[in-house]
Amino acid sequence: MIASVEGVVATTGPSFAVIEVSGIGLTVWCPPPTVADLRVGQTARLATTLVVREDALTLYGFATASDRDCFVLLQSASGVGPKLALSILTTLDAGQLKDALSREDVAPLMAVSGVGRKVAQRLILELKDKAPLIDADTPAAPVASGAGWHEQVASGLRGLGYSAAEAKAAADAVAPVAEADPSAPVGVLMRAALRSLAKG
Repeated sequence: MIASVEGVVATTGPSFAVIEVSGIGLTVWCPPPTVADLRVGQTARLATTLVVREDALTLYGFATASDRDCFVLLQSASGVGPKLALSILTTLDAGQLKDALSREDVAPLMAVSGVGRKVAQRLILELKDKAPLIDADTPAAPVASGAGWHEQVASGLRGLGYSAAEAKAAADAVAPVAEADPSAPVGVLMRAALRSLAKG
């Protein structure tokens, strides 16, 4: 397993980053909140896992080892592949996932695009006993700075397929969070915006 990658961020997209490692550009697929915290030209370190399929080797990266371990854990549930696991970790971080599973609370899971009540109940049934194993550490991520966070969040949402109007409205909705905690990482604001869209 490739447990981590460290190198210069060459480019980013809505859900991936290309990390230059010893002259090799690695495409690493990430939750959009993780991508939002990366800066092109700066060095980044991501906790990673390699998913092997018959037709592809795909590297997934996360801001923390906890999120990576959650990604692996989620795929141990029946019917959950990398795409759905990544979608869950786009909306919930490791701590929020651990809390939802421990409390058997379907609401946070149902805020994830593509997760209905039955899927949420199945995830809780299959994973609640493993929830105590989740180490909900805090990512060491860049914090939101000035008004720049608003465009980063809106841009990330547009990259996920939301309209410009939806993206702006969701970014506007989390402005109080950014004002209340100026040290909030962009990834945290992105997750809050996604939850606001799920409620709407």
